[in-house]
Amino acid sequence: MNGTRTALLMLWLAACACAPGPACATDAAPAAQHPALTMAQAVKMAEARYHASVAKAETQKDGARTVYVLRLYNKASGKVWTVRVDAASGAVL
Repeated sequence: MNGTRTALLMLWLAACACAPGPACATDAAPAAQHPALTMAQAVKMAEARYHASVAKAETQKDGARTVYVLRLYNKASGKVWTVRVDAASGAVL
């Protein structure tokens, strides 16, 4: 993925994460419910760590835990794989 596409994906992901919806309460919520790591930060971290481009990204719930599921693609090797990132800690699961 070239730089422009990566930047657009990160902007789109950030906008989706901030858009109000059923899972985004407008009332004051406890700080523990808000992820410490945004989707855009998770994408940037994964791309740097694995030297690959994020082709698809989505947010899932694993019980009370929010997890970012990132589909990575390495153009040089042709490999495609999935990485799960804990939104609260940034740990790769």
